[in-house]
Amino acid sequence: MLSVISVGLPLLVAILAGEGVKATSCNVTSPCPLSAPCCSEYGFCGKGHFCLGGCNPFSSRSLDSCKPAPVCKEAEYVFSDDSRILSNATYFEGDATEYDWVLDQGKIFNTNNTGGELALTLTEKNGGTKISSTRYVHYGTITARLKTSRWNGVITAFITMSDIKDEIDWEFAGSATTEGQSNYFWQGFIPEKHNGGVHGELSDTFSNYHDYTIDWQPDTLSWAIDGKVVRTIKRADTIDPATGIVRYPTTPSRIQLSIWPAGIPGSAAGTVEWSGGMIDWNHPDYKDAGQFYILVKSVSVKCSNLPSLVSSSNSTAANITSYVYTGNGTNGTPALAYTNRSTDLNGVGRGMNLLGVEGGKWQLAVLGLTGLFVTASQVVLGL
Repeated sequence: MLSVISVGLPLLVAILAGEGVKATSCNVTSPCPLSAPCCSEYGFCGKGHFCLGGCNPFSSRSLDSCKPAPVCKEAEYVFSDDSRILSNATYFEGDATEYDWVLDQGKIFNTNNTGGELALTLTEKNGGTKISSTRYVHYGTITARLKTSRWNGVITAFITMSDIKDEIDWEFAGSATTEGQSNYFWQGFIPEKHNGGVHGELSDTFSNYHDYTIDWQPDTLSWAIDGKVVRTIKRADTIDPATGIVRYPTTPSRIQLSIWPAGIPGSAAGTVEWSGGMIDWNHPDYKDAGQFYILVKSVSVKCSNLPSLVSSSNSTAANITSYVYTGNGTNGTPALAYTNRSTDLNGVGRGMNLLGVEGGKWQLAVLGLTGLFVTASQVVLGL
């Protein structure tokens, strides 16, 4: 497996050259070609699984190049085993009834203690672990019950991320085990004034489970710990008075849980400082276990789909299967529709080759270049 830490641009170019492939990057001003129509979450063009979770419709060949996003479903996800987690995200074909989560990178295991806990691991070689939900949330309340890491340079993250980089975060940095950090971003935009908040006076977040909640509604966004709201922002307060643009998360998002290395060579000084310093790979905990880790007990989801979009779909909420983008919208808020369109690749994604490179190998190569867990909060810190 190619390491996120060690694979850089020269090796990526060598890999692609060896396969006789030209890498095609994508953005809103340079969309993907017809031969590889889908712009992945890492900013590269492809097809098959590239057209699923994270596919940016505004950077793809057309708005309908990306497959529709599976609609939110209320659930209480527990991890008594890992049968509902697909161990290789590139083999997911879009059927959210088959799997609840996909493993994007890294290694997971189930502890089978006290009813089961899901462990996400970080080693010096694997570059961290991230899982993503197969279903999206378009407003709702998401609560993760978890234990964080406790080591300098190591980040625990529970976030929502949309295909166009609307993002809502709970993050836990380094050895600061008495606090959590809340944040949000609009379409990857980095504001001059940081949107983050720090919430302390927690009992040890490594030793104790806490419930961390993101309550995302059309007009308000709140973060809570163990049922107590610690921060609320209003959509109205995010409007740019000069442009009228609403810099508020509004687009369907996947739930993501991860442990990732910030305190490593190559990270910006601000990122390393924020994370508590460089990772000590000789730490006794690492030597004893062979890994750093976080534990996830459960994730609950309550959906708050927009009634106006339900009614405009000429359907009932029970018949809606997917979300789609229909246009640029107004004031920075893209136009969406709720539909009964299929989310499946219909078999074209499994084992799909991208311009001669197997999907899994390409994905790893891309990760080596871009970094697996690049979120807007890291950009703020100068990553």
